[in-house]
Amino acid sequence: MKDSHGVVIIFNADIPSHLKEIEMWYSCFVQQQFLQDTQCLLIAHHKPGSGSDKGNLSLSPPLNKLKLVHSNLEDDPEEIRMEFIKYLKSIINSVSESRDREEMSIIT
Repeated sequence: MKDSHGVVIIFNADIPSHLKEIEMWYSCFVQQQFLQDTQCLLIAHHKPGSGSDKGNLSLSPPLNKLKLVHSNLEDDPEEIRMEFIKYLKSIINSVSESRDREEMSIIT
């Protein structure tokens, strides 16, 4: 966990107890590591044929501020792939900007 730049939390959206568990994971892996909310991605996985309503997932604060992506690898695997790539790009940009600021502070 030391020196981590981002966290991806994947949970089964069809199991109600997972909503409470991700609060614990968020506390341990995001808050205790002093990561920004933009450095966290929540992936609510739905099993094929579960018939779950993607819009019916209510997350409690502070989880409701995080980027949430619904996944179903059978119905739309490309969507989750594109969202993950966008997330990785944002992490890379964040690390690069931080490094640039650090280098400038050394120079000046």
